[in-house]
Amino acid sequence: MASTACRNGIVQKGNSKSSSFKSRPHPSPSLGSAIRRSSSASYAGNDGVPGRVRVAVRLRPRNAEETVADADFADCVELQTELKRLKLRKNNWDSDTYEFDEVFTESASQKRVYEVVAKPVVESVLDGYNGTVMAYGQTGTGKTFTLGRLGDEDTSSRGIMVRSMEDILADVSLESDSVSVSYLQLYMETIQDLLDPANDNISIVEDPKTGDVSLPGATLVQIRDQQSFTELLRWGEAHRVAANTKLNTESSRSHAILMIHVKRSVVGREEDLSSEINHASHLIKPSKPLVRKSKLVVVDLAGSERIHKSGSEGHMLEEAKSINLSLSALGKCINALAENSAHVPLRDSKLTRLLRDSFGGTARTSLIVTIGPSPRHRGETASTILFGQRAMKVENMLKIKEEFDYKSLSRRLEIQLDKLIVENERQQKAFDDEVERIHLEAQNRISEVERNFADALEKEKLKCQMEYMESVKKLEEKMLLNQQKQESNGVIHDKYTGEEPGASAAEDIAEIRKLLQNEIHMRKTAEEELNKLKSRLGQYTESGSCRDAEMSKLHKTLEDETLQKRKLEEEIVILRSQLLQLTFEADQRVNSSGVPPPWDIISRGFPAIEGSAETLKMQKCLERGEFGNTFTGLDKHSQFRDSGNGQKAPITKLFEQVGLHKILSLLESEDANVRIHAVKVVANLAAEEANQEKIVEAGGLSSLLMLLRSFEDETIRRVAAGAIANLAMNEANQELIMAQGGISLLSTTAADAEDPQTLRMVAGAIANLCGNDKLQMKLRSEGGIRALLGMVRCGHPDVLSQVARGIANFAKCESRAATQGVKSGRSLLVEDGALPWIVQNANNEAAPIRRHIELALCHLAQHEVNAREMISGGALWELVRISRDCSREDIRSLAHRTLSSSLTFRAEMRRLRIEF
Repeated sequence: MASTACRNGIVQKGNSKSSSFKSRPHPSPSLGSAIRRSSSASYAGNDGVPGRVRVAVRLRPRNAEETVADADFADCVELQTELKRLKLRKNNWDSDTYEFDEVFTESASQKRVYEVVAKPVVESVLDGYNGTVMAYGQTGTGKTFTLGRLGDEDTSSRGIMVRSMEDILADVSLESDSVSVSYLQLYMETIQDLLDPANDNISIVEDPKTGDVSLPGATLVQIRDQQSFTELLRWGEAHRVAANTKLNTESSRSHAILMIHVKRSVVGREEDLSSEINHASHLIKPSKPLVRKSKLVVVDLAGSERIHKSGSEGHMLEEAKSINLSLSALGKCINALAENSAHVPLRDSKLTRLLRDSFGGTARTSLIVTIGPSPRHRGETASTILFGQRAMKVENMLKIKEEFDYKSLSRRLEIQLDKLIVENERQQKAFDDEVERIHLEAQNRISEVERNFADALEKEKLKCQMEYMESVKKLEEKMLLNQQKQESNGVIHDKYTGEEPGASAAEDIAEIRKLLQNEIHMRKTAEEELNKLKSRLGQYTESGSCRDAEMSKLHKTLEDETLQKRKLEEEIVILRSQLLQLTFEADQRVNSSGVPPPWDIISRGFPAIEGSAETLKMQKCLERGEFGNTFTGLDKHSQFRDSGNGQKAPITKLFEQVGLHKILSLLESEDANVRIHAVKVVANLAAEEANQEKIVEAGGLSSLLMLLRSFEDETIRRVAAGAIANLAMNEANQELIMAQGGISLLSTTAADAEDPQTLRMVAGAIANLCGNDKLQMKLRSEGGIRALLGMVRCGHPDVLSQVARGIANFAKCESRAATQGVKSGRSLLVEDGALPWIVQNANNEAAPIRRHIELALCHLAQHEVNAREMISGGALWELVRISRDCSREDIRSLAHRTLSSSLTFRAEMRRLRIEF
């Protein structure tokens, strides 16, 4: 009876799938900032992070010899990869079952073995932990193939050593970090340098405080690229001891040890004790640079062998004994650690001393045991499996080793000091120059003031002299005038004192009276002429007032006639539009019934509407509701397209018969019903690209914006916004809309409106404007993005779809500008707070909303500067979902390319262990 249970409790049933390689704990690098450090170095974290040794089994396929020799025998090993179990047959009816962390069949690829076994260890090393990857097994079972294969002929066969260095070089920055390598072999209990064969006896040094093991005599080579590392491995392998045995033509006779030292610079926060002691201090201590030193050890153990099977003799026999002794010492140490023994015999062999950190120490360790299928080597296979089972019980405590990088800090402080000295000298020179400039300027001003004062004093002196001369001249003239008056008074006095004074006086009086009579006569004549002119002016004024009254009456009559004509024209337009709609519906019914359409008859009778009787008839039809509602909004504009019988659509006929200018003039009508019908006609005309240019040239855009600004009627605002949305599909119209303040009016309408259809029209208009690269900054500065985000309060799917479309258009333009180098810095959408809503609706049930949001996320993620905020906002998970589950291939491909090209997203996915 076959037995599926293990013997002596060797199989640990607790090691189920939960203990796989991928489920390792991932300690945060921030642990290093919260620990106590010694003067030189210490381990981050007082207790460390527990981590068990992970063990995987790899089965080698049969070789040519086994295929012939064991042709009649079944393999002694049966793998159950789904259960991660291995069955070891004792005979044809009995077997033992063992569980491991991973089980690889003979067809497992080198890449899968690396990703499952070694990659978690490599990632831990990059995070600052020590790590070990070791291969154990019988000679000839593929240990060196698994670890040290260079893959020169076939790159897919590259081993763990090559692939580990590829990942390390891809993650580190060679400007601030360093990677160095030592390659050794333990041969006959002697440590030899494979990179320097003359250095054949390297001693082991242990730190008495920390217990760390180091090899100061080993060659340490700095690695800058993958090619130089591959050449080092090839050089080392050429000097490794190997021999031809019965079990393996190229049997390794030594343990190969590859040590990769990684030094990474990080910045740690220093506790600012000075701020607690002296709050008045204005000096802030700079953060201290830290160096994380980690080490990856890859151990290719020599194969365990039995002398009678390998055929070793002479010197090869001594080599086999040394190999078996070191492996036996390693097994004893692992047994002691698995059983929690108080004493672990680490000093029994140099191999165990070198691996003291790998088993029971502070390193993350992965062990891969290699076995063969041949039943002839069942004993060696069983021993290898039991070794792996015991190793699974060993627990390590993972710790990060950090050191203060005082050299780097000193260099940085020196650079800062030099910069401060240069800046101080520059400022001192600038200060001296400024003082000199001010001094010269002051001297110039003083000199100028002195000159101005001297000039002013001279001018004042001349002025005073001139005034003095003028005064003297005036006094002389007055004196001469007084003398002349005195002389004339003397002559008159002599005259009147003559012989005939009476006769002369009488003549003078008579002459004066005559002049007075003439003056009185002229005055009377002037008064009479004035009275005549006044009478004539009165007559003219009366006749003018009569004419003014007649003109006023004529103006009033003309205005009444004009108003009546305008009302009749408006009524004619309404009746024509309703008649055309009725005719279109009649065409639909006639076409369905097979009767010839009466369109021509109605069209020929259309001009008769101008008469008052026909107008009254059409009004009665309206009152009975026979014509219905002619225009029902933008969503039904398709009913006005050309009918199937070749007739023109009613709106087109109305446009041709009435004229665009007349229709636009009706937008300013005082009759609300006329305004509503007119704006609906304009909106439907704007839906046709051929009419858009005519509408804009005729001033239709300005009239529509005026309606948004002036009227509070919900229907007018809704239809006007829809017409603007149609016009905004044209790039030239978009710039006109922005220039005339259209985005501000749309934002105001979005804030005031509550009707979902109105909000949908406004959102559609803004969404069309978002697709113009030239309008990005102005659109954002005038509140376009905030208006879009404000309309999500409605919650209506149609509104949300337009909002999502606008955000997608805006993000696409930003991505294009960033790619062309026109724009830098964070996305305006992120700055205006759109990211939370985008992430929240990325998986919306409505397909249009979800599609636009997915596109917006992909475009935002293409700009590397947005990556950090998108990660903190949860957008990374949505991008991963889109790259996997999106129903559209183009969006899924775009998300995949975006995640692949972003270093920030790739680093975060590695940190979160997201498989991509």
